[in-house]
Amino acid sequence: MKTVLIRKEDVKRRWVHFDASGQILGKLAVRAARVLMGKDKPTITPGVDTGDFVVVTNAKDVKVTGSKEEGKIYRKHTGWVGSMVERPLSDVRATKPQAVVYLAVKRMLPKNRLGAHMLRRLKVFPGGNHTHQAQKPDKAEV
Repeated sequence: MKTVLIRKEDVKRRWVHFDASGQILGKLAVRAARVLMGKDKPTITPGVDTGDFVVVTNAKDVKVTGSKEEGKIYRKHTGWVGSMVERPLSDVRATKPQAVVYLAVKRMLPKNRLGAHMLRRLKVFPGGNHTHQAQKPDKAEV
């Protein structure tokens, strides 16, 4: 057997479209993260970004299981004393529905420069329309 390592110049990227309406948030995020990392390709190489572009539409219609709608809390801290902000999933979904899917995928990617580079190829839209029709994204099933 021979191990083949791919160079970043030789990576062929495609566009993948996920429709989030009626999908479970975690299952959708896992599938999108795998495509962003390139783990669905046979040419995956550690240390090289071999992933594809991901377009997620209908982020406002994504489902969660159990009591996560009221129980899941999104926290952020600016670094100042007393500046912890906690918001439940229902509030985040009401104000910025694409942030729910974006954060779920972001937290499944590597926490380094390579993960930040992968995250730039994630495009999330709250409605059914997106601005990447010209790239002709492949429809993916969750």
